[in-house]
Amino acid sequence: MNIQIIGRNNCFDTKKALRFFKERGKSVQYVDLAQRGLSEGELNNVLRALGGDIDVLINQKHRDAALIRYLTTQGKFEKLLEEPKYLKTPIVRCGAKATVGVAADIWAAWLRQS
Repeated sequence: MNIQIIGRNNCFDTKKALRFFKERGKSVQYVDLAQRGLSEGELNNVLRALGGDIDVLINQKHRDAALIRYLTTQGKFEKLLEEPKYLKTPIVRCGAKATVGVAADIWAAWLRQS
């Protein structure tokens, strides 16, 4: 089981996710959005795992979130690719499954299944 955490170094929720897996002795692959954004394929895989709702991925607390709220779904997708600062973090992936934000109960279930 390969766990991938996509987030930012200055995000407290990303730090919670990293700590969650570290405390349980699980190694993770960490991707810092400040250094490297998501590719189109990665974003498609995350969307597929989340049921296709792109609004779940948008950080509503970001000061500029209102600028993309009224875009079409394709427009939101392209904006998230161009500017990953709009993504809600952490995005935690485990195979074909993914979560957005802190979801410790789901992560614990993933660890029990492995």
